[in-house]
Amino acid sequence: MTPPLLDTHAWIWWVDQDRRLGSATIAALDALPRDQRPFLADISLWEVSMLVERGRLELDLPLSDWLEAAAHPRSVQLVPISPAIAAEAAALPESFHRDPADRLIVATSRVLKLPVLTHDRLVIRSRLITRWRASSARPS
Repeated sequence: MTPPLLDTHAWIWWVDQDRRLGSATIAALDALPRDQRPFLADISLWEVSMLVERGRLELDLPLSDWLEAAAHPRSVQLVPISPAIAAEAAALPESFHRDPADRLIVATSRVLKLPVLTHDRLVIRSRLITRWRASSARPS
C-alpha cells in the first residue's frame, strides 16, 4: 500500500485526532508501519503558519512547538518543493485552485504518483489527483 500525501487540513485533523477525518481514517493512518509514514508537502508547514497568523486556526501549543511535533520524522515524511514539483504546479490548469499551497500539494501528488488524503471539494472535483481512502486502504 502506498501511504498518502496529506492535504494540510487532513494533517491537522490527524494530529488533533479530529472526528472530521473519520475514525476509520485516523485508525488506518495510526496503523501505518514506520516505513510507510504518510507524506507531507513542506508547503503545509507554511499553510498552517498562515492559518494561525490570520486567526483561522488555534493550536494547543505554540506554533513552532506544534510544527516540530506534527512534522516529526516519526510521524510524516516531509517532501520538499523540487524543480519538477514547481514546474508541475505552474502547469496545472488555470481553472484549478489559485491557492499556491493546494497547487503545490496536487503537483507533489502528481510528480511522486502519490494518492492524496483530502476533503477539499475543489481538489477532488478537479480529477487531477488519486484520492486515498482508508476504507479500502488503497487509492481510489
